Amino acid sequence: MTTFRIIGPGRAGRSLLTALDGVGDFVSRGTLGRHDCVVDAAQGVDLLVIATPDDHVARVASMVRPVPTTTVIHLSGSLGLDVLGDHLRRGSLHPLMPLPNPVIGADRLASGITFAVAGDPVAGRVAEALGGRVVEVEDGSRTTYHAAATIAANHLVALIGQVERVAATIGLPLEAFAGLLHAATDDALTLGPRRALTGPAARGDWDTVEAHRAALAGMAGHRNELAAYDAMVGLARRLSLDPATTGRGGAPDADAVGGVIAPTSVPVAGDTTVEQVA
Repeated sequence: MTTFRIIGPGRAGRSLLTALDGVGDFVSRGTLGRHDCVVDAAQGVDLLVIATPDDHVARVASMVRPVPTTTVIHLSGSLGLDVLGDHLRRGSLHPLMPLPNPVIGADRLASGITFAVAGDPVAGRVAEALGGRVVEVEDGSRTTYHAAATIAANHLVALIGQVERVAATIGLPLEAFAGLLHAATDDALTLGPRRALTGPAARGDWDTVEAHRAALAGMAGHRNELAAYDAMVGLARRLSLDPATTGRGGAPDADAVGGVIAPTSVPVAGDTTVEQVA
């Protein structure tokens, strides 16, 4: 039997509590919140989980009296083990999944997702108890790992927000693009990003790109949409031309990249340009 306690009854903490409680040999000893004394939080449990926001983890860990037999882990994707201070047994467990509320979060944590772990083996045991896939990410790679996770979740959502804003200017709801969004994401994960990429930037159809740019530039009150569009055109063209991004499906079909592309330059945010030359 592995007893555990959680400091931080927010979305992540309560999601983990619900998902873990009664799973395998894990038994909850409850949660502690911001108004509770945490000095003895590591007493009487095998595992203490610090589920606070990142900028509070070090302070909270320093307030807890170390217990040599208790493993202390945090749930941050960006922090290393050093923030856990003097605790002898330290680890990290980061679920690669948004946890918007405890109900959805608990279901997702137990749905076979990927967990990035480091430090004490108990972190991996937690992930495995939930049926998850384990990847080890050491401290020196945490920032790069978290940057990738942020792009995958936060930046993708922000991009969908742009779809919603642009579509709204012609009276279309975001739901009209749901099938396209799902299919494009599924294709990228199944075929690899390069083979899944379609559209004018991949084909070198610059007349269409310029038409898009003119339409976005003419949208009253939406000046920033053009800069975001230009940045993504640059990334799309880079993906279509970069052999290092072939992906699991091999080289793209010839018509996926298009023929000879006339030299052109697509401006992105600021004064930077991305040269588009095949």
